[in-house]
Amino acid sequence: MAKNFLDLHNARTSEAKARVEARVQRALSEMPLQELQTARLLSQQQLANILDIEPASIHQLERGTDMYITTLRSHIESMGGQLDITAHFPDGNVSINQFTEINDKLLNDGLVMSNKQHSISSQTQTQVGT
Repeated sequence: MAKNFLDLHNARTSEAKARVEARVQRALSEMPLQELQTARLLSQQQLANILDIEPASIHQLERGTDMYITTLRSHIESMGGQLDITAHFPDGNVSINQFTEINDKLLNDGLVMSNKQHSISSQTQTQVGT
């Protein structure tokens, strides 16, 4: 006879439930860019508009395995996030900050746009286009 899932779930020990919850949280905290975009409820077209690129470029970026850190950072920031790069060692973790410093310098020199500038640029293009 088949058993009800809820009965099986409730019969688990608290340790087993904690292990399942930990696996669920790990799965939610680690995902490819395409799944992240979907989880953030953003379309490729919306990201392309924010980044001022073609939607096909978003498709290529999401399926690529090799990209510039600045490209990845822009993609993450266009979804409202912040890219942090951390190296994990047996004796501790180290946050790598040189890429933030490079982008901040480029931003200060006017060579890249901030998220706010991207947003304003996208809004202006939308208004001009209508």
